[in-house]
Amino acid sequence: MKNKNLVLIRTLLNSTSQSNAFKYCRDSKKRGKIIGNWIGYGILYLMLMAYCILTCIGYGKLGITDVIPGLTAVTIGVLSFFMTLFKANGYLFNFKDYDMLMALPFKVKDVAGCRCIYMYLKDIPWYAGISLAMMIGYGVYAEPHFLTYPVWIVLSVMLPIIPMLATAFVGFLIAKIGSGFKKKNLVQIVLTFAFLFLVFALRFIIEEVFKLNKVNDMLLGVSDIMKSIEKIYIPAGWFRRAVTEISLIDMILLIAVSLVLFEVIFLLVGKSYRKINSSLMSHGAASKFIMKNLKKRSVVQAVAYKEFRRMIGSTVYVTNAAVGEVLCFGAGVAVLFINIDQLIVKITSGAPVTKEMLFPAIPIIVYLLVGMVSTTAISPSLEGKNYWIVESLPINRKQLYQGKMLFNMYLTVPFLAFTIICISIAAKVPPVNTVLYLVLGIILCGFSTVCGLISGIRFMKLDWENEVEAVKQGAAVAVYMFPNLFVTVGLIVLVVALGRKIDQNLITVSMIIIMAIVTLLCYKRAIKLAESTN
Repeated sequence: MKNKNLVLIRTLLNSTSQSNAFKYCRDSKKRGKIIGNWIGYGILYLMLMAYCILTCIGYGKLGITDVIPGLTAVTIGVLSFFMTLFKANGYLFNFKDYDMLMALPFKVKDVAGCRCIYMYLKDIPWYAGISLAMMIGYGVYAEPHFLTYPVWIVLSVMLPIIPMLATAFVGFLIAKIGSGFKKKNLVQIVLTFAFLFLVFALRFIIEEVFKLNKVNDMLLGVSDIMKSIEKIYIPAGWFRRAVTEISLIDMILLIAVSLVLFEVIFLLVGKSYRKINSSLMSHGAASKFIMKNLKKRSVVQAVAYKEFRRMIGSTVYVTNAAVGEVLCFGAGVAVLFINIDQLIVKITSGAPVTKEMLFPAIPIIVYLLVGMVSTTAISPSLEGKNYWIVESLPINRKQLYQGKMLFNMYLTVPFLAFTIICISIAAKVPPVNTVLYLVLGIILCGFSTVCGLISGIRFMKLDWENEVEAVKQGAAVAVYMFPNLFVTVGLIVLVVALGRKIDQNLITVSMIIIMAIVTLLCYKRAIKLAESTN
């Protein structure tokens, strides 16, 4: 890579580096938040590594350490695929410093390539954590050749590249198609979600294909299943043979294919890069204007509508914040056409779990989807450099943040209610139970909303250069998402366990009362924080 490209990548990293901000910032409050972010991410990395090591210990105890290298490649590949899918549009297209970058003496393909490398480098700690942990676990049980370790480390750097490039190219195609329409963002959002559903559907298509070939049989060992996966995801096989057999050919193949794909893809991207960005950053004006009466809204409703317009105006925002709602809607429709008993058997891998046992957990399971990401954890930071405009509006902060909370309720409650009703119909849940589940679900949406706002205000990040930093990489999102995930899964296990000994309606009513009190207390805390923001 040319030296000037390295300078560009270094500049991009320094402009968003927390260590750089910590080094030169003299604001003790901001430095404290940076330290808090480091501690939080450090804990997440340690948890991820601990999970990977425990997985390796399990395989080691079962005597199937041969699957660990392939599993490492597949895990990193899947993570790279999805992390790129939800960020590629924001990093590669329609970013704020586009005009400045394109004015520099760089080739178009080099600018696009450097933006992709920047995206890769921002995610490399996650990939490195998985790879290092799996290598340690493999080394303890397999006792491999000493060359395995340097080969593993070097090739781990290459593992995320192929799936990342594949997803980035899909993002390029989506942006290219969307740039030709008047409603550019809407078209990109629809195409992105269509691609996401295709990916999920592809999993079942592949499963059916392998069933026809008698490969995907539950009686087969994990090693045979991993071999079948390697037939689909070829780089996993290259990596496994390279580290276990020290195969020079497989090493060269993984490195060469990754680098060649990078050059080819960004050669293609570079040809249309200016045109796509110019189209995405332009806005068409209506040729006809029709005079209409303005709709009267309360201040809180007006803020909620403003949040709606902000969301649909950003592909990155929609594809990250609304993916849970879309999956929830898809699950609600699908459950009407699928035998729910067979679905439970498939999900639980044949465990002795009946649908009646899962009844009390229905609203919590649905909430797991719609509460995946709260818009209130994102929207305070998304004000960005326009925050002064919000501050100058003739409304108090309480109304401002109530509007943000109202929008999240508008977004989550309809999807949650629809899916709960669909599952209740499919599972033949009694009407009284269904009503109680709806009440509990709405309260859980309120809990998600206020907890998201507390995180959004306490970890507000306004000095971002790219929306991805606020939507995907903000500390507020991580602080909200991971505790919420663990608490929700814990509640599902607890409710199912209690449902076998206690009346199910009693459990639901108790949950309604407890969560209503907790939500009210969190709401008061959120409003207090909102009124004290500077």
